[in-house]
Amino acid sequence: MSTEHCNNPLHADYYADDSAHYTAEVIENVEVAQATWRIRFRCPDMAAKCKPGQFIMLKITDRDDPLIGRPLAVFDVIGDANGVPTDLEAVYLVKGNLTTRLVDVVAGQYLDVWGPLGNGFLPQETRHLIMVAGGIGQTPFVTLAREYLGLANYDRDCPQAQKVTLCYGARNEHLLAGVDTFESVAGLDVRLCTDDGSRGHHGLVTELLEQVLSEDKEAHGSSEGTRVVCCGPEPMMEAVAKVSKSWAVQCQVSLETPMACGIGICFTCVTKVVQNDGSWDYKRTCVEGPVFDASKIVWH
Repeated sequence: MSTEHCNNPLHADYYADDSAHYTAEVIENVEVAQATWRIRFRCPDMAAKCKPGQFIMLKITDRDDPLIGRPLAVFDVIGDANGVPTDLEAVYLVKGNLTTRLVDVVAGQYLDVWGPLGNGFLPQETRHLIMVAGGIGQTPFVTLAREYLGLANYDRDCPQAQKVTLCYGARNEHLLAGVDTFESVAGLDVRLCTDDGSRGHHGLVTELLEQVLSEDKEAHGSSEGTRVVCCGPEPMMEAVAKVSKSWAVQCQVSLETPMACGIGICFTCVTKVVQNDGSWDYKRTCVEGPVFDASKIVWH
């Protein structure tokens, strides 16, 4: 892939041409928070190719309901004793047709998965990477944190950041999922908040972001080299984009637009994106995202 294409997440190189279909054995399926589960399945070929921020389409093998797979972000890539990627993990909220059935899947059963899909987060020079997550939006950030801390178990040339921070918020402590995994990542600064104050900061995740940005500027004299990446409910992402703009910090968002096909055919996951001439056009989240420059999103 050319350098020009690597710097252009809307280029056709991010279409689904390199994805593949696999039948994968389930290794584990456990509840990790209220109505939130983590499923692990063995798929070495896909595990070796997945990059932070990409997603997969998943359905239960030999089940026709739902007929089409559903998109899930890749939460973690697990390696064998030699560090070679073998398994993938996805974290899902139980609320839809697939996920209400997925909780009954046990180790030894099989899933149909295809991917990896989407552009993911492109490697770029970053002094301080601040990851902002709300609700189930923490799912793309374990692998991203490891990559920028120099701990990734796959081969991709990514500049190491001096610091990586996670700001993760939910309505209450029972909805915070995967915190133990984040806290196990060496060097990752984990900041939590809840709407009801049951864990961490009592308030909004944007307040945590403001606090981290303030500390960062005080320590370094400016926000140069700081980058914000965000995933979660759309109102939260819009608020994070506004905070980032006020601090003159680059912000990228990983959109959670509902998808049907996952490969750019159905056009159900479109979002309004500003073009170079100032006008906007619809872009497909599945093949031209899910990661976009927050300043280019038309939020309303």
